[in-house]
Amino acid sequence: MNSRNDDTTTFGTMKNEVLAFAQARDWEQFHSPKNLSMAIAAEAAELMEPLLWVSPEESRAVMKRPDKRAALQDELADIVVYCLEFANQTGIDLTTAITAKMARNAEKYPVEKARGRAEKYNEL
Repeated sequence: MNSRNDDTTTFGTMKNEVLAFAQARDWEQFHSPKNLSMAIAAEAAELMEPLLWVSPEESRAVMKRPDKRAALQDELADIVVYCLEFANQTGIDLTTAITAKMARNAEKYPVEKARGRAEKYNEL
């Protein structure tokens, strides 16, 4: 049984595995930033489809159904794999990128203004 999880596996490990998978199949030739960005969008649409037209509460119920959860888990994994490969092909360090983005978000959405609100930063 695989004991790897988010707490024990790094972005770097996953990026290396995704890259090795693509290289073994000679798929890097197809993995341009354009194609990978489009693949991310296509997979995101597949993630959204089962949740379309349901309320937020119903969407949480969908995630409790084992069959739907498994399918949506696969779609999320597809998105993340394409994101990792996008990072591989463009030289983006995900930890650096996410850390910088979260710092910018913290400035745009200070807790005292944004807590419990869904407005965009320029509407707070």
